[in-house]
Amino acid sequence: MIRELSQPELEAEGESLGRALPAGALVTFEGDLGAGKTTFIKAIARGLGVAGPASSPTYALVHRYRGARGPVFHLDCFRLRSPEEAADLDWEGLLHEGDAILVEWPEQAGAWLPPPSQRFRLHHLADPERRGLESL
Repeated sequence: MIRELSQPELEAEGESLGRALPAGALVTFEGDLGAGKTTFIKAIARGLGVAGPASSPTYALVHRYRGARGPVFHLDCFRLRSPEEAADLDWEGLLHEGDAILVEWPEQAGAWLPPPSQRFRLHHLADPERRGLESL
């Protein structure tokens, strides 16, 4: 089921999810460019206690934030040219150290991506002020 949300509703949903995530959660986010993945992840990071601004790690691949319970890792796999490049991301270390691992464009990581705790897909809608949120 796709829920239609305004940006404030999407952000409130993200903050709530961040507060509820168990330690060590790996959460993936699929969707077209501009569908709201980074907006949703920023809100989840706030819910996890990240005080500073979270930004898309498109060029760095991984950003590390200080959360209330420990490190929060935000990965953007969009720029991976092949799934083999995902082997260099040290998934084991991220899972061992991270309070939460939030992954955009997980399909780009292929079989290197560990099994996620939760999966989401964000959608563009006819109303440009709203986004679709689907739990997979």
